[in-house]
Amino acid sequence: MTKQEIRFKYLELRKTLSPKKLETISEDICHRVFSSFQLEKKRISLFLPIELKKEINTYKIWEKATSFDAEVAVPKINHTTNELKHILFESTDQLEIVKFGIPEPKKGRVIAAEHFDYVFVPLLSIDSNGYRVGYGKGYYDRFLKRCSPRCKFIGLYHFDEINDQISDLHAMDIKLDACITPNQLIRF
Repeated sequence: MTKQEIRFKYLELRKTLSPKKLETISEDICHRVFSSFQLEKKRISLFLPIELKKEINTYKIWEKATSFDAEVAVPKINHTTNELKHILFESTDQLEIVKFGIPEPKKGRVIAAEHFDYVFVPLLSIDSNGYRVGYGKGYYDRFLKRCSPRCKFIGLYHFDEINDQISDLHAMDIKLDACITPNQLIRF
């Protein structure tokens, strides 16, 4: 399947999720994050959910990670350069809802890409080789290229279904190290 076909399919599937089902998925993924990875005192990049897109609720991951003395930063999009910068996330008071319903920090300390230990990556779907399909703007692929080789890239995925290979991968596409679904951890 092409990325566009996959995008359409999984955006439609997300629409069918009830609020209760989405919360169960989010809780299962949060539990699996902490049972699969040692996040204590690590630097973590974590996306915050776009509620309109029924994204996974990652606020519980933030709360638990910070209780383990992890530093958690969240992305802020520069629409001029199409780059992500990451701001240390210390309080929901930092946030504002911007374009496309994205919660972003208004201010805070920037953490450079090369300083992260883990990046939790949003996705619509993933293939059996670890390549993700996002919304199509390439923000995360550009950001992941700047991260340290020791950094682990982990997708958080609503569904357990893994696609066969994506038919239209590009040289810019970055492979993930792992993906967490409601029922499994998949390493690539």
